[in-house]
Amino acid sequence: MRLGLISDTHDNVPMIKEAIRRLNGLDASLVLHAGDYISPFTAKPYSELKAKMIGVLGNNCAERERLREVYAAVGKEIVGNFAEVEVAGRRIALLHGHEDALLRSLITHGCYDVVVHGHDHKVKVEKRGSTLVVNPGEVCGYVSGRSSFGILDTDRLEVDIHDL
Repeated sequence: MRLGLISDTHDNVPMIKEAIRRLNGLDASLVLHAGDYISPFTAKPYSELKAKMIGVLGNNCAERERLREVYAAVGKEIVGNFAEVEVAGRRIALLHGHEDALLRSLITHGCYDVVVHGHDHKVKVEKRGSTLVVNPGEVCGYVSGRSSFGILDTDRLEVDIHDL
């Protein structure tokens, strides 16, 4: 199964639209969003995303309940600060990553096959013990100058990073 991994979209609607177009073209069955949508107006483009989406909130998401409502209205789910997802026999932790102690704990305790996070806007794919740790980078491109997303192959437990 192919999962799309995105984070830190930060209101950049043109890049959000491009990420959605690319994810649709890659036939992602599920998209995991690691937070920092920022404003509710960003929900509309996600109506074009063919895959189911599960997301978490980030540290810059002020209108938390409104974000959940408008994303639900386009068929996408924002569950809160943390999501535990089981897909194709893989346990995946999804969080924004701004709570350092929580992120470290999820990685080091080995309870998850994959930990997906964002927050620092830096692409990272690394194995820590039995856990694959993935930060797909930032869709917005504001901090690093690089807009990216990831595709996780749950069978091979490998991630490909795609630049936008």
